[in-house]
Amino acid sequence: LTRFLLWERMGMRVQDGMNRIQSASYPGRGIVIGLTPNGKHFAQVYWIMGRSPSSRNRGFVQEDAFVKTDTVDKTQEVDPLTMYYPTKVLGTSHIVTNGDQTDTIFDALQNGGTFESALMTRLFEPDGPNFTPRISGIVDLGEDTAYRLAVLKTVGGDERYCARHFFTYETAIAGVGHCVTTYVDDGSPLPSFEGEPFAVPLVDELQETADAYWDSLNEDNRVSMLVKFIDRESGVSEQVIVNKYA
Repeated sequence: LTRFLLWERMGMRVQDGMNRIQSASYPGRGIVIGLTPNGKHFAQVYWIMGRSPSSRNRGFVQEDAFVKTDTVDKTQEVDPLTMYYPTKVLGTSHIVTNGDQTDTIFDALQNGGTFESALMTRLFEPDGPNFTPRISGIVDLGEDTAYRLAVLKTVGGDERYCARHFFTYETAIAGVGHCVTTYVDDGSPLPSFEGEPFAVPLVDELQETADAYWDSLNEDNRVSMLVKFIDRESGVSEQVIVNKYA
């Protein structure tokens, strides 16, 4: 009965979460982490969007066990904030972020630090007046905790103040992911993400997951997406990359 009531409540919430993504013309970059319905895989979803030619001149490229952003047209000017590794793996730790804090977390873990301690050294992005939040997540199969998410953002859009929000999910819920985005929607300046990560649905098939989330993003502004499944028992991962322009 308890499980049934939980599913009933979460069922309504995950649909609300998917509607939230679908109705936003520009949620910016987004991270989803959760557990597939069959309980076999942790899922990580990450996407980027773009309104300017520079932001759209990108794609995800596999580099060994990592994924990086790369330019499509090499003759165009590049914003260095858009070039980074969205995912890296270190042992049992699977990191996903929207910026070069991926490297900060990776280096901290290598040197005995933590996800949280690494992000205590970083701020939101220096791209005023938006001051884009840094969103990050991690799945570590070597820990009892299922996954963690973090948002580093201004307080009220004021660059003098930084708020660091950390969310720990001790137990994953089969079929449910939690999502953070950089923005609520389009605007000038762009309104930063607010509140806690919201629940969204997950399915058991990798490609089906990629199709569902890619289709949910605004067709004009979506740029690239990666979906990664991590086997909870073996630690083996597989992923799908979708690029609009590459």
